[in-house]
Amino acid sequence: MRTREEYVDTLKKQLDRWNEDVSRWEAQARSAQADIKESYEEQLKILGERREEARYNLRLLRGASASAWSDLQSGTDEAWTKMREAVDRARAHFEKK
Repeated sequence: MRTREEYVDTLKKQLDRWNEDVSRWEAQARSAQADIKESYEEQLKILGERREEARYNLRLLRGASASAWSDLQSGTDEAWTKMREAVDRARAHFEKK
């Protein structure tokens, strides 16, 4: 089993990679034509909500006591799954255009 530090580090690195994707897609949305700009912005809104949830859970993990962090891990895993799904949907959306 990974330690809390390893777990948090892995999550932070994944969040950083997703942030790079989101930045690229935001630039793509800014330059999109009006007819597809709205769908881009909707995808980015969903990603933003999921990203904030993931960040929140990461902050909770970092500040959790040794006895509480394993309980928080399942909530964080769920938030990460939602974020991963949102990124996958956005990637499919942005890369097909």
